[in-house]
Amino acid sequence: MRLTIRFCLLMLLTCAGAAKAGPWPREKGAVFLSFSGELDREGNSYTGLYGEYGMNARDTLGFELGHSSAGETSAMVWWQRALDKGTGADRITVSTGIGALRRDGALVPLAQIGGSWGRGWDSLPLLRTVRGGGWLAVDARLKIAAPMKDEDELATMAGQGGSLLSYLTPEMTAKIDATLGWHATGSMMLINQLRLEDRDDIGFSGKLATTLVRDLGGPAKGELGVVLPIWGEGDPAVKLGVWLAF
Repeated sequence: MRLTIRFCLLMLLTCAGAAKAGPWPREKGAVFLSFSGELDREGNSYTGLYGEYGMNARDTLGFELGHSSAGETSAMVWWQRALDKGTGADRITVSTGIGALRRDGALVPLAQIGGSWGRGWDSLPLLRTVRGGGWLAVDARLKIAAPMKDEDELATMAGQGGSLLSYLTPEMTAKIDATLGWHATGSMMLINQLRLEDRDDIGFSGKLATTLVRDLGGPAKGELGVVLPIWGEGDPAVKLGVWLAF
């Protein structure tokens, strides 16, 4: 019952999975916002706000704000630049970001670097004939945080299992997300994402996220999905969300 109530509250607030554009920069002056959240079966949750702004044809400025039920709040501003000229099949970008997180009253800095590669289905022999088309992307990120003051508490949590710990930022984490997206209809997308993560506290884990995104009218889209652990620590989770693009 408690889990059901918390899930409903998340639905009413914001909720969604990460809706990053990957290696495709925003057009100049274009804005994208994602109100985000995730809830697992143990009642652990994360809610957040993600945004992108197209500075020009090659540069995108973005931000991420988040809060977890484990008592952590974080903020990050990042910049992404396209390395390709936008004329070939491959899209390649690099990014860097800085921010901070607050946990147990302590404020510590964050830093992040990343890179992305992507292609549309029209350049992939096995997928170009699929009706509606889609995209394939791989995003890699390395995030580093300053040393925490709650190391003993985190070590105890790690020994008990990584469900709650996975909603806290470690001192170092490397992530690779492989995304296969399909425009199933003119108003609906199906997005499958393999999430691989190696953390310095609980080690390696892998998750599979499947999301359905549907037009809600105007600039809004709704998102509903599930996240299933396939390796390492973690529990099944649900995600909901609203995307806005204008």
